[in-house]
Amino acid sequence: MQAAQQSSKWSPIELKKKQRTGILVALIIGAFVAMLNETLLANALNVLMGEFKVEATTIQWLSTAYMLVVGILVPITAILQKWWTTRQMFLTAMIVFFVGTVIAAFSPTFGLLLVGRIVQALGTGLILPLMMNTILIIYPPEKRGAVMGIMGLVIIFAPAIGPTISGLIIDNLTWKWLFYLIIPFALLSILIGHKFLSNVSTVTKPKVDYLSIFLSSIGFGGVVYGFSSAGSASWDALEVYGTISVGVIALIIFVFRSLKITNPILDLRAFKFPMFSLTVILMVVVMMAMFSSMTLLPMFLQGVLVMTAFTSGLIMLPGSVLNGILAPITGKLFDKFGPRVLMAPGLLLVAAAMFFFSRLGLDSSTGEVIAIHMLLMVGLALVMMPAQTFGLNQLTADLYSSGSAIMNTMQQVSGAIGTALFISVMSSQTDNYLETKVTNPQDPQQLAAAALHGFESAFQLGMVLALIACVISLFIKAAKK
Repeated sequence: MQAAQQSSKWSPIELKKKQRTGILVALIIGAFVAMLNETLLANALNVLMGEFKVEATTIQWLSTAYMLVVGILVPITAILQKWWTTRQMFLTAMIVFFVGTVIAAFSPTFGLLLVGRIVQALGTGLILPLMMNTILIIYPPEKRGAVMGIMGLVIIFAPAIGPTISGLIIDNLTWKWLFYLIIPFALLSILIGHKFLSNVSTVTKPKVDYLSIFLSSIGFGGVVYGFSSAGSASWDALEVYGTISVGVIALIIFVFRSLKITNPILDLRAFKFPMFSLTVILMVVVMMAMFSSMTLLPMFLQGVLVMTAFTSGLIMLPGSVLNGILAPITGKLFDKFGPRVLMAPGLLLVAAAMFFFSRLGLDSSTGEVIAIHMLLMVGLALVMMPAQTFGLNQLTADLYSSGSAIMNTMQQVSGAIGTALFISVMSSQTDNYLETKVTNPQDPQQLAAAALHGFESAFQLGMVLALIACVISLFIKAAKK
């Protein structure tokens, strides 16, 4: 009934095919460079430590600050999209991102480089929910699967190839080329958007509740920062449990306030649609498994199998390319067959890949790792965009901006939680092995065995999460016509 109601409330935007294509191209290019930028520094941190003479705890802020700003800004985009036109918001986001990229590219000091990354994150936090909301507005529900499949190129493919490109540039050029590379694409997106992007959203300019913005920023920012810090600090550190606790308390107050006021910055009525709520839970579990595996696998290849950063990036490239190829295909299959046919098999493939990762050893071949990673990326292609599209399709048109903001926010939060959780399990199991089963901690073979045990435990956790998500997917019901 709910799905039927939302379909009746969707009204087509009068756009020519050329206009829709122009809008989509501008959004895809902008979001692609923004998402690519999230992992582009993956293999450059050691180089930057030497360049600016800073410690690892300092250099990590280039990644932590980026994720933190995006996590804070994304929830606020729901209200921004009611104050700014589509054109204003897109051009503002891409110009801000472009300025941040230029600042980073020509930074002579670490402080200025960090400022550039923060400015980039401001643009990224605006562009991702805008892209999703615009697609919901300009395409009817029966055509969104194919378009959202193309968007899958951005969500998974762009950050997946970041480490490979990063390794190639670091090995052959200076670190500044990591940002020089982004500048022309950001500029191209601005030019295409200026020419083709039309205003497709309705500007209502509701009253802004600044207390809710403050609570949202403290809440999501505290949770993302706390879990991100857990990857490098212990769980009993005040920096970790303190910020997480403050974040959770702020979020609880934020939720109660949002349900009481007339114009909340994030309309939580979206959770009244059962299939949307179920899809959000499913996406949280899947994103935890995906982000953590993307973090753990390079660590395993470089730390246990002793590969270079560039080689580990190349090993992950075939799976990423395959995922990019499959994303539009799975979108079309979703339009034709619905979500359940794709998601349950996809999650079983993810679980199988996690199991095979947990069985890797010191004698594992490169071909074996590539094959397992390809299996993982095929499974994710079957799950990610179909689940996201199905969940958002359940909403009425007035909840599109809040729904897309909720989805993107939960991706950031679940990514931070998943990465911290997996690294914590890996570290604790490695230490436990060293304490109980290693007789000579100086022996390289015993140290490698301990590290291997840690990664095995972490990937087993990933398998459990994938199986839980598979069970959740069985409760997904196709939308009524």
